[in-house]
Amino acid sequence: MRTGQPTTATLEDQPIPVRAKLAATWTSFMFLYAYVDILNFFTPGVIEDILDGKVFEFDLSQSFSTTALTLMAIPILMVVLSMTLPARANRITNLIVASLYVPVTAFNAVGASWLYFYGLGIVLELILLALIVRYAWTWPRTAPSATVATSPDRETVRAQQQA
Repeated sequence: MRTGQPTTATLEDQPIPVRAKLAATWTSFMFLYAYVDILNFFTPGVIEDILDGKVFEFDLSQSFSTTALTLMAIPILMVVLSMTLPARANRITNLIVASLYVPVTAFNAVGASWLYFYGLGIVLELILLALIVRYAWTWPRTAPSATVATSPDRETVRAQQQA
């Protein structure tokens, strides 16, 4: 006989592959990076400066726009690369790129007039970069299998076949 007590099943917490963690973190970083720039348009005087051909201290030019596109394209490409590169290249690429983006991200605080806004954006971006470095640094390794360690090398097998 049933007692009327509802049974609750425990949710299964499946492990997330490192590649997926990296791609998701780069995606989050990319959105934050873009939205901080987009929301910056609401800062008083920014639109006027852009219309006058200036962004921060820089003149608007093809070089500026190409640099900005490159800085945005790298995290976008890291989403794909994190899912497709072989493990060793993936780990190294993520460690290098995330480490290089730390000073790039910190540079965004220079000359910021809205410190709470930029501060929050930069702190969140740095947390995501730290997660990327952590995920890549702690990438799981497989131990050599016992059969590989105990199997005879090719020369031993060849010598036995010739005997």
